Order: sequence, then structure tokens, then C-alpha cells
Amino acid sequence: MNERFQTLVYGTAIALMIGWVFYIGRNVFVPIMFSVFVVYVILGLARLIGKVPLLGPALPQLVISILSVLIIALGLAMVVYTILANKDSVIAMAPRYQESLLAAVQRVAVLMRVEAEPTWTTLRRDLLSQVSLQRVAASALASVSSLFATVIVVALYACFLLVERTHLDVKILAIARSPEQARRIKQVIADINARVGAYLALKTFLGVLLGALSYVIMRFAGLEFAGFWAVMIALLNYVPYIGSFLSVVLPGLMAVAQFGSAGEAIQIMMSLAVVQFVIGNFLDPYVMGNSLNLSPFAILVSLAVWVALWGVPGAFLAVPITAMMTIIFSEFPGTRPIAVLLSQNGKP
Repeated sequence: MNERFQTLVYGTAIALMIGWVFYIGRNVFVPIMFSVFVVYVILGLARLIGKVPLLGPALPQLVISILSVLIIALGLAMVVYTILANKDSVIAMAPRYQESLLAAVQRVAVLMRVEAEPTWTTLRRDLLSQVSLQRVAASALASVSSLFATVIVVALYACFLLVERTHLDVKILAIARSPEQARRIKQVIADINARVGAYLALKTFLGVLLGALSYVIMRFAGLEFAGFWAVMIALLNYVPYIGSFLSVVLPGLMAVAQFGSAGEAIQIMMSLAVVQFVIGNFLDPYVMGNSLNLSPFAILVSLAVWVALWGVPGAFLAVPITAMMTIIFSEFPGTRPIAVLLSQNGKP
């Protein structure tokens, strides 16, 4: 058998086995990966604070690290509080939203002159009347609430990772077969820390900015639960491509349910789309630069793969995991071609 073909077969088999392990062990691996990226955000934010003119260089590294942890903890606490504070209200008002949605659909049917059609009446009676937004909202928010236990686990893991980080160099020296190999491992880890940490920290900053601007727009338009949707928009900023689409569509559907007409919903969606466009096409490239050097097609494929393996958490973790894989693959001759294909400019 040709050696290259044999290597391809073995590599594919190993990849499938690893994917299967990740799939069946997602309840274990997802909190661990989230804790790793929380640590990256903390360290990346600490580096950004250290670069602040006048203030950064004057602060001791310990103070910068503590300040970074406090900022991240405060942000997570605000996210949890916002979701919990709005949960009961959303469930209580769901029936009114359902009636408003049904009325909006009926008006559309009248405009299309299909209200008198028996098929429309049957469709509305058999399908739309069977949908209970209250049940849907309660189920969705219960799923969100169940994630808070995972948040506690992630925070615990992140604390231990921050402690373990101080002993990492000693462990690498003990594992490596030579000082040269230890130096190479440290270089790979440093590269991953710099690129992924900077990406997550800057993405967090842009998400906060995007959520704040969206909140102003929704609050000015009178949309209910504007704070809740602003938090969702900030979180969806971590999901490439699909996150921007959902950040516009979901508040638009909420506007239809609240106002009962498409006019206000279209205005809100257009305003949110403008903010998404400006930040996504101008500010995001300017701030982020080419930090991860990932092909857009590779990002899209990785998004599909990790969503298939881990569901919604996979959408948030897809880009950082792919970046880490690209850096690691580039260090070995056998996997370097994969890293080249995953990179944007062919230079991983």
C-alpha cells in the first residue's frame, strides 16, 4: 500500500475516533473547553489592560490579573442576572405575544386575499392555533437556566487552570525529551495563547459594544426586554456568520409579537442590521486584523462540524478550536498541509 495513502487512511480513522469520543463525552469536554477559553479571555484582557497608556505600565502584573478576573466575573454575573430577571416576565407575556403573532399572520393572509380559502383556515386552525408560545418560551428558558450549573463548573475549572498555569513550564521540561523540544512546545503554546487570547479578548470587547449599541436602538424603539436581547446579541457575536443573522432576526420576531405589525419590526431590524454591518465590515477587521489567519470557508466548515458534535456550545467554540488546531498542525510535517488549507493566506 502506498505510504501516503496509508497515512491518509490512518489519519482519517483516528480523526473519526476522536470525533466519536468528543461526541459521546460532550458533557465532560464542553465545560473544560469553555473554562480554557475563559482563561484565554482573562489573560487576553490582562494583556490589553497592560497596554493602556499611562495606567497599564504603572500597575503591577498581579493587580492587572485581578482586575481582569473581576471584569470577566462582573460580566458573567450581569449576563446571568439579566436572563434570570426576564425569565418569568417572558413566560407570563408569551400568551399575549402569541395572540399578536396570530393577528399579524391573519392580516398578512387578508392582504394576500387567502383568508377566505378553506386551506388557509385549516392551516391556521390545525397548525398555528396548536402552537403555544408560553410552552416554547418556558422550555427554552428552562434550557438556558440549566446552563447556569455548567457556568459554575466552568468557573471552577478556570480557577484551577489559572493556578496550574504557574507550574506549566516545569511540567513541560519534565515531559520533553530534550531542551530543544521543550522550547518548541513552549513556542507553540505561546503562539496559541497570543493569537487565541487576543481574538477572544477583542471579540468580547466588540460583543459588549455591539450589545450596547443594539440596546440603545431597541430601547429607543420601545422594544420590551431590550436588555435581555442586548445580552443575547453580545453572546451571539461569538458565533460566526449565523450569529449576526440571528441577532437581527430574533429581535425582529419579538417586535412583530409585541407591536403586531411589520412596520416597527422592519425599522428595528434595519437599524440592527446597520450596526451589524458597520461593526462586522469596518470595526471588526480594523480591531481584529488578521489575528487568527483562518479561511472563511474553513470557519464555516468548522462551525458545521462542531455544532454537529456539541450542539449550540460548539458554535461558540468552533473558531478558537480551529485556530488551535491550525497552529498545532503547522508544527508537524505530516499535518502541515491541513494547516495550510485551513489558513487564509497559506502561511499558518
